[in-house]
Amino acid sequence: MKSAEKKDSFLRGPKYLHVAERLRSEITSGSWAPGSQLPVERELADRLEVSVNTLRRAVGELVDEGIVQRRQGAGTFVSPLSGTAPEETDGHRARRLVGVLVPSTTYYYPRVVEGVQRVLRDAGVGIVLASSKYDPHLEHDEVRAMLDSGVQGMLLVPNLHLVDDPQQHVDALRRLTVPHVLVEREPPTPAPDDPTAYVVTDHAGGVCLAVRHLRSLGHVRIGHLGRLRTGTADAVARGFDAAAALLGVDVVEGAVAREDVWTAEGIARYARRCAEADVTAVFCHGDRDAAALVVAARRHGLSVPGDLAVVAYDDEVAEVGDIPLTAVSPPKEEVGSLAAQLLLRRMESGPAAVSHRARILPRLVVRASCGGTAPDRQEMSGPAAVGS
Repeated sequence: MKSAEKKDSFLRGPKYLHVAERLRSEITSGSWAPGSQLPVERELADRLEVSVNTLRRAVGELVDEGIVQRRQGAGTFVSPLSGTAPEETDGHRARRLVGVLVPSTTYYYPRVVEGVQRVLRDAGVGIVLASSKYDPHLEHDEVRAMLDSGVQGMLLVPNLHLVDDPQQHVDALRRLTVPHVLVEREPPTPAPDDPTAYVVTDHAGGVCLAVRHLRSLGHVRIGHLGRLRTGTADAVARGFDAAAALLGVDVVEGAVAREDVWTAEGIARYARRCAEADVTAVFCHGDRDAAALVVAARRHGLSVPGDLAVVAYDDEVAEVGDIPLTAVSPPKEEVGSLAAQLLLRRMESGPAAVSHRARILPRLVVRASCGGTAPDRQEMSGPAAVGS
């Protein structure tokens, strides 16, 4: 019998039921530990050689049976074992689990999570991924849910910028029953002996790279279009102020401005101010605001980069658009992978674990919007990491 005929004779009944049975078998055998996340739909469908629609119907069967759980905006997870210690499952040692809490699964943090997943996968450790959606109350609930699912360690991006006392929030995390490492967050006012471990982007260093590059191109009047009340807004703003003082930037009144959200009208007013004050370069916190500034500048008769050089921070969508944006590119995957490595060390060392604090310097990716290079992409960076 030909292989295709064998396959057809074996698959009696709806195909999605056979896919569901295969997934059920793999979960039972421990391929995915309780609380761990299944691969994304396209990846899993390709591996099983079925369509995405067939896979969705199969997963729906497992959801109805309570074997897996769908979490809005996060993915599909194997249901935790109720009443079973995470260390033992039917007499066998279960795969270790790490909880990962991020504020968003759509912007900035997906690449951080990729770095985490790479390290944990190589170590044979499962991941329970959750998103707080920038809601401190949901953050608390998700942390509790991950602990209930049996994680043995946690990588956390707490919403420190949204709570009244961020240092108290960090201090409270020390009461967790499992080791943890902060990611892209650090204690704001720590005591000298604060034991909190963290891995962060050196935002101030990244800003300084950008301002130094603009100064090397001859710009003296440099503005800052910044944000308020984001997780990194204050660090970026402090970095700009420090770089401006260090590098002799002529700070023009009104050219350094921050808003919770920049509207089209607000950016238009800012562009007009730059034109009136002969500001020749602007550092923007956020790719989208930088792209909007390019449009507004053109409407006020300013060419980019001829009359106004623009540099963005984040490098999420900076390459998209008529004029690709020069951007500070935070080392997102590197932050995630290093944080995962440090957490694994803490999990293995127990109470004797050394507390590591690491800052990783971003890269400056030079594109067309600053006028400082040919159209080909150029990267500038400093030392890879500084830690203790």
